[in-house]
Amino acid sequence: MSFLAASSVPTPLYATYARAFHFSPITTTVVFAAYAIAVLVALLILGRVSDHLGHRPVLLVALAVQIGAAVVLATAGGVDALLVGRALQGIATGAALGALGAAILDADPVRGALANSAVPGIGTGLGSLVSGMLVQYVPAPTQVVYLVLVVVFIAQGIGVAVSAETGSRKPGLRAALVPKLAVPRGIRGPVLAAAPILFAVWALSGLYGSLGPALARQLTGSASALLGGLPFSVLAIISSLTAIALSRVSPRAVMLCGITGTVVAAASALAAVELSSPAGFFASIVLAGIGFGAGLQGAFRTVMPQTAPQDRAGVLSILYIVSYCGMGIPAIIAGVLVVNGGGLISSARDYALCLISLAVVALVGLLLTTRSHYQRKDTPPVA
Repeated sequence: MSFLAASSVPTPLYATYARAFHFSPITTTVVFAAYAIAVLVALLILGRVSDHLGHRPVLLVALAVQIGAAVVLATAGGVDALLVGRALQGIATGAALGALGAAILDADPVRGALANSAVPGIGTGLGSLVSGMLVQYVPAPTQVVYLVLVVVFIAQGIGVAVSAETGSRKPGLRAALVPKLAVPRGIRGPVLAAAPILFAVWALSGLYGSLGPALARQLTGSASALLGGLPFSVLAIISSLTAIALSRVSPRAVMLCGITGTVVAAASALAAVELSSPAGFFASIVLAGIGFGAGLQGAFRTVMPQTAPQDRAGVLSILYIVSYCGMGIPAIIAGVLVVNGGGLISSARDYALCLISLAVVALVGLLLTTRSHYQRKDTPPVA
């Protein structure tokens, strides 16, 4: 939760940074995407390290890097420091995601799959919301918010240091550092079906994470930093509530709900932009949260309960690689379109249309996949 909160803390601050460092919307999306790219690189190289070193050492190093990132961002004097800070956040998060997810699954495979899909949204939403509140009401918000993170990460580092190791060590660390995207044979079908849905729903979150603050300000006519951070916060929190509400529904039905929510949310956002409707835009965020939460939970619950314990960190890393490609690549393209295309509204329109197309592709892939991949195998209901 704290790692994902840290990733969303800069979102309400982008307008403040843009005024202070005099950069354009494309720079905003590049800084936004720097995190996603760093996560991808870390997942590729470090995603399976915890399978060989254990979870605790990886988490301790990741927490130390997060503290370093917070210090860099708190003292940032230009775009270069923002890029470095966001890259450090991405490296720490990418290295830790597999270890964190695997540790949760080691404790309880069924509830762990639910936690892996629900907790990130809570963290992301709280990070953006609290950051927006600090920007609006607290002096020196670009320093205070990161100092809060430093305190949190130090406390968590102490907790990890005194906790028991949940993973096991095995040889082959050097080979694990070589990027590898192999999926165990027994779960290739579920992964193949989940991947396009993950890409689509994370691209949906990228819309509200990269263009959402600017759209909220333009549609409402308000320069409030809290309002700018609200789209991403609402989406993330609604997604977590959706994951919890649908925990007893079959994974295949949940993924269908996620695809439907993505299409409806993108179409609603498109209509709101065309009609210049702030109410319609915020309604689309609620729909997006439902689509994101359902798609994410359905994908994780389809794949992870069928994954062997020794493969969990690696498979989780692959799922997150797909996810962050979905969030980062469209966001960069959107930033280019804002500057070199028809501006913010036109870019948001094109983004929404592409999202609808992505969701249709994901739906076709799901319908072509054998239904048996989505049946839960002797797993008790989630309390």
